[in-house]
Amino acid sequence: MTPSAAAAAEPRGGRRAMVVWATAVSVYFLAVFHRSSLGVAGIAATERFDISASQLSTFTMLQLLVYAGMQIPVGVLLDRYGPQRLLLVGALLMTLAQFGFAVTGSFTGAVLARIFVGMGDAMVFISVLRIVASWFPSRRNPVLTQFTGLLGQCGALVAAIPLARSLAVFGWTTTFVVSATLGLVLGLLVVLLVRDVPPGAPPSRQAKDVRTVALDLGLAWRDPGVRLGLWSHFTAQFSANVVGLLWGYPFFVNSEHTGRTVAGLLLSLLVVTMMLGGPLIGGFIAHHPWQRSTVVLVIVATIAFTWGLVLLWPGDAPVWLLAVMVVATGLGGPGSMVGFDVARTFAPASRLGSATGIVNVGGFVASLFMVFAIGLLLDVFTPGSSTDYSPRAYTLAMSVQYVGWVLGGLQLVRYRRRARAHLAVSQPDAYAWMTRRPRE
Repeated sequence: MTPSAAAAAEPRGGRRAMVVWATAVSVYFLAVFHRSSLGVAGIAATERFDISASQLSTFTMLQLLVYAGMQIPVGVLLDRYGPQRLLLVGALLMTLAQFGFAVTGSFTGAVLARIFVGMGDAMVFISVLRIVASWFPSRRNPVLTQFTGLLGQCGALVAAIPLARSLAVFGWTTTFVVSATLGLVLGLLVVLLVRDVPPGAPPSRQAKDVRTVALDLGLAWRDPGVRLGLWSHFTAQFSANVVGLLWGYPFFVNSEHTGRTVAGLLLSLLVVTMMLGGPLIGGFIAHHPWQRSTVVLVIVATIAFTWGLVLLWPGDAPVWLLAVMVVATGLGGPGSMVGFDVARTFAPASRLGSATGIVNVGGFVASLFMVFAIGLLLDVFTPGSSTDYSPRAYTLAMSVQYVGWVLGGLQLVRYRRRARAHLAVSQPDAYAWMTRRPRE
């Protein structure tokens, strides 16, 4: 293909593209809201269902397990059926699940509801990324990917103080029923406004037999660039999920004795940091693509350092230090999304869905294990059957995150060397362009 033909084939963006993208991002906003709701509803959930910390972590653990486990199948389905259909199915699944979560009074019913929230959530984000890749020029992909994360994280912001206030004023059932009805509205908008590709573009759906699907998955998995993306997502994301999805609020209130208002503000700061950090990181890596893994490594080192200061502080850490730690942790959210841009560089369009699904597994598998391990360790380090966990128990439990940071950091260093060598051989023009960019 000549340069002029390649330019003509590039999606141009424009008003219609922005409408499609905004509608898809609205579904992602709702998915993040549902995913994050237990971050402030955790204490209310322990009272409603009369459960322990390890049982409470089961909600988030199973939700993340389903989310992570579905990423590769959803990537295959995305290549076959396109993003519009998956967004619609995801919105409907989350709506039904939240209705169930609102009305059930049993632990088992609540667990089943969170599992279906995870199933619907799993279909959303990579569908939005496919829309970005199909509707906009590739040079705009890093920034738009980060803006997708920014706007989606507004759902976590709404799930912080406003959700906590609604639970206090209107109660459990009313709060979750109202949030569930939003999915019906967004599902209708997806049907009316979202299309897989721009008018005149070739369809993105590709019917593949089982053998071809297995071959594509194998090729994507063996690609060191996709592995680098996976470990970027794994290492940078999980701490933000630990804080935002479940354990941050109880840690601040029960271990650091901040009070519920300050704890809610710290969770809001986490989300604001993720929102503001996204465009900055996206803009930087768009101009310095060779430094993408370096950005991730610096962010991870900063997160680990600030957590160390908080956990080793004698007595309650001051609020300013907690805020610094939250800001560093929040940067892990947009930092983890660098992994998707790395995978986009290496994976051909025909298996981009599979590659994106593989990358997305990383952070959520790490989050799954960390959320469960923290709950389990809180119970282990607390005598008897008490759920009044001590600051020492929280310190020991939260320290398990260092296992993920060390493991992920080593794998990042390992695969970035392999990915760069692979790129030099497989895509010498792209390799030459990226190595020149930092000096331009």
